[in-house]
Amino acid sequence: MIDRRSFLALAVAAAAGIGPVAARGAVLRVGYVPVIGASALFVLAGDGSARQAGLDLALSKFDSGPNAIQAFASGTIDILVIGVAPVAVARSRGLDASVISAAAVGGAAFVAGPALAKAFAEAGDDPARAFAAFRRSTGRKAKLGTLPPGGVPTVALHHWLWKRGKVDRDDVEIAHMGIEVVQQAMLTGAIDGGTLLEPSATLVSERDPRIRRIVNSPDMFPDIPGVVVAASGRLLKDRPELAERFVGLFHRATELVRGEPAKAAPFVLAALGGDLVAEATIARALVSPAVRFVDDPAGIRQATAALLAYQVELGDFQKAPEIDGLFDQAAYARGIATPPSR
Repeated sequence: MIDRRSFLALAVAAAAGIGPVAARGAVLRVGYVPVIGASALFVLAGDGSARQAGLDLALSKFDSGPNAIQAFASGTIDILVIGVAPVAVARSRGLDASVISAAAVGGAAFVAGPALAKAFAEAGDDPARAFAAFRRSTGRKAKLGTLPPGGVPTVALHHWLWKRGKVDRDDVEIAHMGIEVVQQAMLTGAIDGGTLLEPSATLVSERDPRIRRIVNSPDMFPDIPGVVVAASGRLLKDRPELAERFVGLFHRATELVRGEPAKAAPFVLAALGGDLVAEATIARALVSPAVRFVDDPAGIRQATAALLAYQVELGDFQKAPEIDGLFDQAAYARGIATPPSR
């Protein structure tokens, strides 16, 4: 089994040309935000398939979208595995980059603590009735935790509350916090409910069975795009074969994650799990209804347009970025059609 230290060491070894393959391959600098939607990256980086195909992946982890986009724009990253909205916005502001592959739809779920879960059960899972009942029984608003504005789970939460659930805004209070903070706040009872990324959504209910999953992000906002693979314009212009080889590898890794999650779980665990998460939890998270692993950009195009339009309504930005030219469908098609060999 590969552990977190070994997984991160792969990036160092790849950049240094150290490993079982004698001949060093082409170095590809790949940035990522550590979320379950990037699972295919963790697989191809950890199972040796990239090295076998002649690619040395120099991995850089980013804890936030803005930092990742800044590095991408500076030219220190060739490929970025991140949410589609930051790429679209940055591209509208002059970033030379295109999406060459999708990665996942969704990735999060809304879960409720004991008191709010009871209100949902009694309300027949009707959000407006549940939150109103919670306020009547407790004398206060339900406090919900979610990521900062602009994050996919946050957009999904707002859409579910106001558009689908018709929840009274006086019945809820929304607090923005980091990924790990939301998880801890749920487990300690500091919040009544929250949007949790997988594997946290699976983990919290395992640790406290009173915490109940209410709805998954693809249902909160229909088919909401999660993570995509973006390539810099320079890479696509100067070394398109590297980008396409990466797409082919990513496609095969996506098929493994989707079809054999137990085999993918150790690599995802090494990147996301830490010391307190079991491999079995990761395997269950990979088949959670909160996330669906897809790699064809055409499958998320329509939902991306809807997502960006709704983010304007939320005030995340003033004008929806154009999606024409955002997706390089041709690069994806060439990538999955070409064997990922040296």
